[in-house]
Amino acid sequence: IMLHSPLALSLLLIAVTSNLAMAIKKEKRAPQTLSRGWGDEITWVQTYEEGLYQAKKSNKPLMVIHHLEDCQYCQALKKAFAENEEIQEMAQNNFIMLNLMHETTDKNLSPDGQYVPRIMFVDPSLTVRADITGRYSNRLYTYEPQDMTFLIENMKKALRLIQTEL
Repeated sequence: IMLHSPLALSLLLIAVTSNLAMAIKKEKRAPQTLSRGWGDEITWVQTYEEGLYQAKKSNKPLMVIHHLEDCQYCQALKKAFAENEEIQEMAQNNFIMLNLMHETTDKNLSPDGQYVPRIMFVDPSLTVRADITGRYSNRLYTYEPQDMTFLIENMKKALRLIQTEL
């Protein structure tokens, strides 16, 4: 088809751009922030190294959450974590926060294995606090959705230990 008239050309252009717009709209998802659903109000660091640096600089403990997207236990924990106002507030104000979907090279972050979910604390002195554990003896650093009050206690413990030990 020869497109001589400007009208035909502009109609063709409109058809192409509206299809393009629909294709783009379909692709548009909620922006994937570093929070990955763990709490959008929280400032998250991108890497473990950055977390260590910020912890040392700010004298706040680093909280590391290891998780995987397709792990149902991680999803359940994430929901409980994100919905708990006290955890969200403490995470935002008192901690350097990192959530990872891959293992770090720091073996201290997997003292009893590389399972998910697991949450560990690192002191501003850059010491991994292997002594701050969850409720389960077979996976010391795992938490379940019903353990949020226990996690809050451990967050408070991580904060307390800094003040007393530095």
